[in-house]
Amino acid sequence: MGYRILETDDIPGYLRERGHWDDVSDIRVREVSDGNMNRVFLASNSAGTRGLAVKQALPWVRVAGPSWPMSPERADAEARAYEQVARVAPDKIPAIHGYDGENYALVMEDMSDLEVLRTVLNEGAAYGPDTSRRIGEFVAQLSFATSDFGMPSADRKALIAACVSPELCKITEDVVLSEPYIEHEHNHWHPGLDGLAAEFRADARLRTEVADLRHVFMTSTQALLHGDLHTGSVMVGERDGAPVVRVFDPEFSFVGPIGFDLGLYWANVLVSQERARALGALSDHGEQLRLSWEGFAAEFRRLWPTRVDTFFDDAYLDRFLDRVWAESLGFAGTEIVRRIIGFAHLTDLTTLPDPVPASRRALLLGRELIVRRTELTGPDEVRAVAASLS
Repeated sequence: MGYRILETDDIPGYLRERGHWDDVSDIRVREVSDGNMNRVFLASNSAGTRGLAVKQALPWVRVAGPSWPMSPERADAEARAYEQVARVAPDKIPAIHGYDGENYALVMEDMSDLEVLRTVLNEGAAYGPDTSRRIGEFVAQLSFATSDFGMPSADRKALIAACVSPELCKITEDVVLSEPYIEHEHNHWHPGLDGLAAEFRADARLRTEVADLRHVFMTSTQALLHGDLHTGSVMVGERDGAPVVRVFDPEFSFVGPIGFDLGLYWANVLVSQERARALGALSDHGEQLRLSWEGFAAEFRRLWPTRVDTFFDDAYLDRFLDRVWAESLGFAGTEIVRRIIGFAHLTDLTTLPDPVPASRRALLLGRELIVRRTELTGPDEVRAVAASLS
């Protein structure tokens, strides 16, 4: 039949055709699309005892429409990423029931009983003791398994070839790692940040350090990444009395520097902290960078004895983790900057009564993370820098 864009009325028949639902007389479907890129439908029965989600990649950016074309093949990258994660961290992603490569559509578990982490935080709740540590473990499990430490060389080369994503990587190279530091139509910000935005564009040292991170992003092939790991791509909640953390939306997945995934999450953690500080509602925000790093490092060290190439000894592991830490800080800084004076701002800040003071603090912290990433050797130093900003 070829690729077709699914509508709400199509979903019952589609699920029956794909073998996911037999009795479509007892099915209710609603569209819940709220991201920038795709359409998402939830299907449930009248008793509410069964549910599935259908996510389809459109041939354009959903929020822009046909004026911003985008290959729907990004769904292939998402399906590949889920396949890899399912082998090593199945408890940290939604259950995937099938992928339709012809229509670029994934069928997965309905997670409507969970909440998006960003929403939870914006409403004033705490992270809890498990969330960030599990995110760190997720990054370690995926990155180790798809690195030269955890995968035979020939398999790694095949993975790299299969996961090349030039269109989506180019978006990151531009939107995150160059546009905020030049005059560009994508950039916008609160008028109260005019002066600081101009300072950033004129800051030669900052631009050089961002160029260095951009080159790392363009050339490093350390491991398969989620590629867009932020508080909006994490669901949290409870099931059967136990905390649940699910990472979703890895459509920007590609083989790149491990620190990019950690950095994106840290950027969101640090911006959320500035929101809470502005509202006088700080709780466990200050612990999240440390918890995620500890979760990552501990899990990577636990997996280390299983490495396939034993030439890399324990002393090298320390050096490797130091490099990942520094690059993670740098990428965190670039993500903070683009989320405030670049494209696609964060509701953490935009929904504040006065977003300027918190945005200013976050921007200044982002710059420090970029230019001092090799000097800040641990979470306590990052916390001290954040506390010193005005």
